[in-house]
Amino acid sequence: MAFEIRQVQKLVQQLVMTPQLQQAIKLLQLSRIELEEMVGKELEENPALEEGPTEEADSGEAQRTAAQENGAGELSEQVVNRELSTVDKIGTLDWQEYLDTHSNSMHGSLTAEAGSEDGDSPPSWENSITKKTSLEDHLLWQLRLSKITELESSIGLYIIQNLDENGYLILTVDEVCAATESTPDAVEALLKRIQLFDPVGVAARDLRECLLVQMDNLGLSDTLAATIISKHLSFLESKRYERLAKDLNVSIEAIADAAHLIASLEPKPSRGFEQDEVRTVLPDVFVEKVGGEWLIYLNDDGVPRLRVSSLYRRMAGQEGAAEEEARQYLQEKVRAATWLIKSIQQRQQTLMKVTQSIFKFQGEFLDHGVSQLKPMVLRDVAEDIHMHESTVSRATANKYVHTPQGLFELKYFFQSAISTAGGEDVASESVREKIRHIIAGEDPRAPFSDQHIATVLSADSIDIARRTVAKYREAMGILPSSRRRQPFARK
Repeated sequence: MAFEIRQVQKLVQQLVMTPQLQQAIKLLQLSRIELEEMVGKELEENPALEEGPTEEADSGEAQRTAAQENGAGELSEQVVNRELSTVDKIGTLDWQEYLDTHSNSMHGSLTAEAGSEDGDSPPSWENSITKKTSLEDHLLWQLRLSKITELESSIGLYIIQNLDENGYLILTVDEVCAATESTPDAVEALLKRIQLFDPVGVAARDLRECLLVQMDNLGLSDTLAATIISKHLSFLESKRYERLAKDLNVSIEAIADAAHLIASLEPKPSRGFEQDEVRTVLPDVFVEKVGGEWLIYLNDDGVPRLRVSSLYRRMAGQEGAAEEEARQYLQEKVRAATWLIKSIQQRQQTLMKVTQSIFKFQGEFLDHGVSQLKPMVLRDVAEDIHMHESTVSRATANKYVHTPQGLFELKYFFQSAISTAGGEDVASESVREKIRHIIAGEDPRAPFSDQHIATVLSADSIDIARRTVAKYREAMGILPSSRRRQPFARK
């Protein structure tokens, strides 16, 4: 068979990812704070984009401005409309009128015709903490308030700067001596002072020393609890109370009292000073009940209201060969501003439609909480609002909704299904809530096994295996029954 090179012409329809379309997709999955940052950056870089009034512009002026537009403005509209057709359409808007007189504000977009009259306003986030005090700063503040010499200050600084994430000292006394050119007695003396700083037990070298320092600070260094910590801590961790009672020649009740006392101590002095990034989550959507109806509205606080500058649009339409380069630059900026405004409006509309659809399926959650969550997947919402699943996924990414039940990520409401004996599926999160409730009501002296929990759920028509209960329990951070058992717990 002979090979030959030929030219073949054929018509192929395909989606081209233009920069404008990529921007629209990116906008859809941005969080609210990221959207604010992006809009602020665009306002700085694009002179054709400006902040405008809400909806107070005169319609007559808008018509006159539209009449003054020339081919450059029409070209901008043609390009944008052609690219916008490749994205999911949501309603029909008079974009020209919108660009002149309206903004990207979605205030007042409600699911019911009547507005909210209860006077409730969204929660304020002005007093949110942006940075927590670190353990090191807290200890250095106490060190500076102590009456110590310059050498002791140097030793203390070195000790405090060498604590691990739990607040324990990771160096030996000899290493501290070598680094600070001091004696072991001086290091030990200052170390004991630091261990009595708040939180007590900080800078201990192991768990045993940490707990003993706290016992000594409470004046309980000669008690049975201190003896158990000093010599039998491993038995206490494994809850071998009978062996402890036999070795120490005391009653089981005395061991139980000592165990309760030890459990009240803090094994991790750094608790409460963790330096995880503090994130203030601002809801993108609010759901409130007004007059017996659930109202859904978007949170646009902080997002500038945008419009295309009519001055730059007129300048982009000026004729003349000398101004060709400037005109092309201005036309590009006008197109970019026009597309951004449309993309933001479409983002808000998509988010509104997705949220309305979610609570159309999860309406019982708003009244009764997690126990009434329904199984739901992306396809359910996508089919309901006639969009692609990927669009729904992007619209719910990094978005939060404020409901009477609390603040939740929109993706939280997409729950896998678990079968019941009656043939009706339940949401996996509802099952977790039931497991949590069962464990909360158990006798700590005889905690329920995973198999027993599975049996209880089966009696409630929820068909679930023991290993699934174990998986959910571990995901919730709940210990197994052997570790939850408190033989001498006080009821």
